[in-house]
Amino acid sequence: MSRILIAVGLLIAAIGLLWPWLGKLGLGRLPGDILIERGHFTFYAPIGTGIVISLALSLILWLINR
Repeated sequence: MSRILIAVGLLIAAIGLLWPWLGKLGLGRLPGDILIERGHFTFYAPIGTGIVISLALSLILWLINR
């Protein structure tokens, strides 16, 4: 269990460090992402991006456990 938590932590740190370059791929601007801007209020719900990331991680983990 501790190895899994360490791996997840390292993965999150790597994504955080690579985020400026990952943003150029178009993640965060997919169809299904909700952006509402009203005056000084901004609401962003990355539903489409979350689904794509979830599918990619599910596929990767399925291939690893296979």
